[in-house]
Amino acid sequence: MDQLPRYRLNAHPDPLPEALVHALGRVETSTLGHGVPWHLMARAIRPLDPGQRLVGTAVTLAIPGADSTLLHHVLAGLRPGDVLVIDRLGDTRHACWGGIVTAAAQRAGIAGAIIDGPCTDLPEIRASGFPLWCTGTSPVTTRLLDWGGRLNAPVACGGIVVAPGDAIVADADGVLALPRGEALAAAEWALGVQAFAADLLAGVRQGQALGDLSGASRLVRAGCRAGHAH
Repeated sequence: MDQLPRYRLNAHPDPLPEALVHALGRVETSTLGHGVPWHLMARAIRPLDPGQRLVGTAVTLAIPGADSTLLHHVLAGLRPGDVLVIDRLGDTRHACWGGIVTAAAQRAGIAGAIIDGPCTDLPEIRASGFPLWCTGTSPVTTRLLDWGGRLNAPVACGGIVVAPGDAIVADADGVLALPRGEALAAAEWALGVQAFAADLLAGVRQGQALGDLSGASRLVRAGCRAGHAH
């Protein structure tokens, strides 16, 4: 009986349109958390540098346990604007990403990486300035075990499904993976919410009550009247 292929490599998705990247570059993940929380990764995935932001095209990778053979292979084929999203298939012990992988990713010019697992060589990665979101650090690293993997197939990362070509937005608050067909509408909605929030902030700084500005006080007063109705 023939064995199943250990590796499946699918074509890279088309890059996100520049106009969409520009719009998403002004969007905060916490704003979209008001409207599309099902596209936000679990808060365990955090930035190594909270001051960084990341927007780009999801290139998805699934690699098992202690093996990083496929990760090493695919780095040379990545493109500027790509965000490598790595599904570790449930492994939380082995760090697949360190200083040398960071150097290879920077050589390829990718926008950044998201890992559903730990990294290693923390000072080296921070010093490089490479945008990386992960679950923390581990001194136990992967090796070239030739176990297999998948490139550009849907993956699980941070508790959500990420498809190749999704729009990735990451900042200090978290990571968002938007389906490409929904991304522009979500960005326009979020920018409208952010403009409203800016007006709220300006009003509060001018001494107005937040409850009056947001409408919360109106709701409370209406609720009090309803409670006294007979």
